[in-house]
Amino acid sequence: MKSIYQKTARAVQHGFTLVELLIVVIILAILAAIVIPQFSSSTTDAKEAALKANLAALRSAIELYQVQHNGIYPSGVLAGDPGCTNPIVTVAGAVNTEAAFKAQLLNYTNVDGKTCNGPDVKTTLGPYLRKGVPADPLLSSAAVVIQTTGAPAAPSAATGGWLFDNKSGQIVFNHSGNDSKGVAYATY
Repeated sequence: MKSIYQKTARAVQHGFTLVELLIVVIILAILAAIVIPQFSSSTTDAKEAALKANLAALRSAIELYQVQHNGIYPSGVLAGDPGCTNPIVTVAGAVNTEAAFKAQLLNYTNVDGKTCNGPDVKTTLGPYLRKGVPADPLLSSAAVVIQTTGAPAAPSAATGGWLFDNKSGQIVFNHSGNDSKGVAYATY
């Protein structure tokens, strides 16, 4: 004899119906449409935050150099041989150039801005950047364009890298465009 539970219980169905599966797929599609733009926006925000951090590090190094070199900014003086044991001869005589800027921030210097590969009795200052000039995170360029006017730095193109004025010490992202919030990169 069958129990009362067996008589009234319907056969248990296994699996999902096509309608139930479609509803789940539609819900997942809606969630994906909401979440994916949030991730792409956060990538841009992270790159812009890294750009601001790189600018802060460069500005700190430049200001320290200027203080230790009697008010002269990197690339504003000759970066030649100070008579040390390991002189940087590749930029001897260079002034107002990217090579001088990098040599003076990445190597040991004396108070006159002369550079050496290693510490020496004649070069006791620096280096100011240990791992090289950082690349900008948006266009991945570490190029430095030197300006010598003393006027506010105003990029005229979207080339990337950095624009540095060695009279005023101002350094900006070398990009004439705006960030994701509509703020000009040159104002960072």
